[in-house]
Amino acid sequence: MIGPGKAIGILGGGQLGRMLAQAAQSLGYRVHVYGPSAQSPAGSVADRETVAAFDNLAALGEFARSVDVATYEFENIPAEPLEAIAKLVELHPAPGVLRTCQNRRREKAWLSSNGFPHAAYAEALDGDIEAAVAQVGLPCVVKTADFGYDGKGQMRIATAEELARAAAIFRGRRCIVEEWVDFELELSVICARTRPGETRPFPASENLHANHILDISIVPARVAPAVEAAARSVAVQVADRLGVVGLLAVEMFLARDGRLIVNELAPRPHNSGHWSIDAGETSQFEQHVRAVCGLPLGPAAARNPAVMVNILGDAWTGRPGGPDWTAVLSEPRAKLHLYGKPEPRPGRKMGHFTVQGADLGDTLSLARSIKARL
Repeated sequence: MIGPGKAIGILGGGQLGRMLAQAAQSLGYRVHVYGPSAQSPAGSVADRETVAAFDNLAALGEFARSVDVATYEFENIPAEPLEAIAKLVELHPAPGVLRTCQNRRREKAWLSSNGFPHAAYAEALDGDIEAAVAQVGLPCVVKTADFGYDGKGQMRIATAEELARAAAIFRGRRCIVEEWVDFELELSVICARTRPGETRPFPASENLHANHILDISIVPARVAPAVEAAARSVAVQVADRLGVVGLLAVEMFLARDGRLIVNELAPRPHNSGHWSIDAGETSQFEQHVRAVCGLPLGPAAARNPAVMVNILGDAWTGRPGGPDWTAVLSEPRAKLHLYGKPEPRPGRKMGHFTVQGADLGDTLSLARSIKARL
């Protein structure tokens, strides 16, 4: 066990690292953040910050020797340098987990070889997507194999005209082409797992997207109890099979025929788990700290129905002074979280707010009302 008072290293300086650092500090740990950008959201709250590239082996080595355990807050980090620092300090999740989850082709192949349900797909490793589309059929989705998130690097194709446009856009880029899943809704389950194999899944979150970016997360998800139980079971099985130490977010589609289909994996805290800071018995960030440090896992239930709403840079458009925060701050059931990013841009996640209450329908209505006022 790596107890309070020790140092936790966080690779990545974004908002997930910021909230992870705050959770670690509340448990008594010191935090050292490593990333390529100065004055990052995570670095601004850390005890120490190193600003260097992720492929700077000398700086990474010094960082690794300064902490007692290391983790990362997003998966778009080259896996090879992490394999080097894993020889110097405990690193969770392991570089092999990161390598699988940061590449859509490897991730789909892993799901397939381990028997987990996923969308049918074909590879287009030279960027020549026409043959892959012919194999999968229309409609479909083409995605770059590497480093995609928030809908970046992907495009839905339903017509010959869209195929011609996509072929020009993706030419020369490694891609996969997935069948289009006719889904009823999107779910995610975040599962914590320790080195000895203790697992603790959070409740399934129902996720609503806008322009490929998570807009609203609803807990509990509005699904039958059997679907909730099945989704949690899938997340636990995936985390066990991958050997994750820390958190794993498993994003799924609930197809209209009732099947659960695994879409993507994220070995880290996840946007859809932010509700847990205010409405969870244990936040996802504290749970991640507990898991990577070898502490007992906390309870993972929701205290109340909760709705989390992302705040994007679009809320600043036409408002030089920023949004009117009293829309959130004047509501006793709402909690505001801002990430300390200096430059609001359309589509950029600047913060979130969470509303909780006894009735889910009423809570969702209030969250949407606050969102409209922002």
